[in-house]
Amino acid sequence: MNARPVNDGQPWTREQLILAFELYCRIPFQRTKATDMRVKQLASLLGRTPASVARKLGNFGAFDPQLAARNISGLTHGSKLDKAVWDEFHSNWNGLIVHAHELRRDLQPDHSASPLPVAPTGPSERVVTAKQRLHQAFFRDAVLSSYNNRCCITGLPIPECLVAGHIIPWSVDEQRRADPTNGVCLSATFDCLFDTGFVTIEDNYTLRVSRSLLQSRDQAALDVIAKRNGQTIVLPIRFAPDKECLRWHRVT
Repeated sequence: MNARPVNDGQPWTREQLILAFELYCRIPFQRTKATDMRVKQLASLLGRTPASVARKLGNFGAFDPQLAARNISGLTHGSKLDKAVWDEFHSNWNGLIVHAHELRRDLQPDHSASPLPVAPTGPSERVVTAKQRLHQAFFRDAVLSSYNNRCCITGLPIPECLVAGHIIPWSVDEQRRADPTNGVCLSATFDCLFDTGFVTIEDNYTLRVSRSLLQSRDQAALDVIAKRNGQTIVLPIRFAPDKECLRWHRVT
């Protein structure tokens, strides 16, 4: 990819801010720095310096109520357009993903170094599959980065063994497919247990294990799973599980 001429003197456009916000959601907040590779890639795409992009990600952090609740402050002096983009897309995840992908495609017509799958031409099934991959890639990045690449139950820090699990399944609610507040970061084992209803999460973010496992005579099941009943999950720095989604999981 050929880097664009750097021109930090120009005001940020709405399109550039959408791409910056999409990146803000995909990487851990503590990595929104000029040295991060994805920050450098976006800077090259936009014709800005990595420091400029990092500052803009920090501006978005100033609007994030979950960061504020942890006494983590983003950078002040964000613009009205920054806030407008935050307000427009913070609950419109499907729109954010599609719009950001289209903007990248327009800025980078050869698709080189694009981290997102390219929607193919041809039968509608292929287009649908490409859109699903876009949603899945964003959802996984947003969820895992929010939990700092650790299982919220076991603390396992191996990304290859982690799953960005949907609370309300992909097939049930199309509008929440890419919503990171409809997700939890789990090890593959606990993701399976969550999907099958052997474990669930209360509104106060404590883990509940099914009665069948609590009464199991299998020592491994008791040692690995049952002993965690009542444990508080590790909450993410952003995108905490939506309690409405958790209630759906418990009663369905």
